[in-house]
Amino acid sequence: MDMQPPADPFAITTEAQLRTLYGETSELAAKKVSPRVEATARAWIAASPFCVLSTVGSRGVHATPRGDAPGFVAVEPDGTLIIPDRRGNNRLDGLRDILEDNRVSVIFFVPGASEVLRVHGTARITADPALTARFVERGKAPTTVLVVTVSDLFMQCAKSVMRSRLWDGKARPAGLPTMGKLIAAHSGRDLDTDAYDQAAPARLEQTMY
Repeated sequence: MDMQPPADPFAITTEAQLRTLYGETSELAAKKVSPRVEATARAWIAASPFCVLSTVGSRGVHATPRGDAPGFVAVEPDGTLIIPDRRGNNRLDGLRDILEDNRVSVIFFVPGASEVLRVHGTARITADPALTARFVERGKAPTTVLVVTVSDLFMQCAKSVMRSRLWDGKARPAGLPTMGKLIAAHSGRDLDTDAYDQAAPARLEQTMY
């Protein structure tokens, strides 16, 4: 006889229950989303050697790593992202998902920077030789590239990376946009970015847990 696990009396099943526990989203957090890849986001992606691509399909959900030299993801003038699919294990989990459901999410990391850039949109797969030829490394072009049309993006705050101590001992790249400048650019708010960034270390420490 199959034994069912006991019901969890503390299970959260509605957003109202979540809000009771977590409270409302701050105005700044709610409005830090941008519908376009503007200058600060372009600079972040250009500095990123590593991202995680998230997809969903009939076989489940997948998060797959993508990495190469900083700037390996190209940003077109219209804000479209071009992501080369380098040689892997040929499971093709993410690519098969995209054939069924073209919604994707990409998180861009920059070593030494505790924030991450979250990008959402839709993707298509192409083997267009004119595109794959742009990403030749060591004489080899990627088999395909992903063309991602961005719907929205925003910065994720530094707490998760700080808690993990992921980049301990590694300096933040010079000239990389700060969290304050990124939020101001993405939200369109008149934000005192210097004051925001100067207050950030103490604010993050106080709200770390």
